[in-house]
Amino acid sequence: MRQKYFTGRLLMIAIAVFLYLPIVIMIVFSFNSSKSRTVWTGFTLEWYSALFRNELIMSSLYTTILVSLLAAAIATVLGTAAAIGFSRMRRGTRQFFLTVNNIPAVNPDIITGVSLMLLFVFIRSVTNIELGFFTLLLAHITFNVPYVILSVMPKLRGLNKHLFEAALDLGATPIRAFWKVILPEIMPGVVSGALMAFTLSIDDFVISYFTAGSSVQTLPMTIFAMTRKRVSPEINAISTLLFTTVLLLLIVINVAQHRDQKKQKQKQ
Repeated sequence: MRQKYFTGRLLMIAIAVFLYLPIVIMIVFSFNSSKSRTVWTGFTLEWYSALFRNELIMSSLYTTILVSLLAAAIATVLGTAAAIGFSRMRRGTRQFFLTVNNIPAVNPDIITGVSLMLLFVFIRSVTNIELGFFTLLLAHITFNVPYVILSVMPKLRGLNKHLFEAALDLGATPIRAFWKVILPEIMPGVVSGALMAFTLSIDDFVISYFTAGSSVQTLPMTIFAMTRKRVSPEINAISTLLFTTVLLLLIVINVAQHRDQKKQKQKQ
């Protein structure tokens, strides 16, 4: 029994090292005073300073953050509204739409990216809309909405079905009942969905590559183009900042979920 336990722990440690050692090395060498990727020559913040002076990277970062914020906000509104609509459907109809909703979430990114590109190319042949910021934003909203729905639906399932009707009986208008009664109850799921959507948008490369066109570049696309020539220490610096941002968002999501579970246990 002890041998199996020791083997399991050893395997977990080996997997963790395999997954996170490259990231640790990248973070360490983002502070290396030389451009060497193998020899440590001293500590410096030069590459972070050079990063913020690089107009191409900063422009791509601005585009990425803007697209991520807009896509996350719009997808959160649409996903929350869709989840509420699904919860009001009959069981069979709801299950059908949830299955359809799960397809984009499990579909390979390259299939989603190519299909959206073909759709936008078809639309371009009918209208004057070119591949660019607008199509990139639409693509991000498209793949974000299913994740918001998946985050909000569990909160709606745990909601008392008669809560909304009770608020109406007490004199609240439908809009006021939603804002004051329903939304606070499902807010943890809405926040989790919004953070998930933002994380997915800021990290996306494949779908952005097919839908952004030649006039717009996101940060992952810029990093990919730069690494085809050589791995600059500036890439290590921006990757470190991105990793830290995503890590902080995941911590916030986990803390919010933990607090929500604690509140539910206290209610029970």
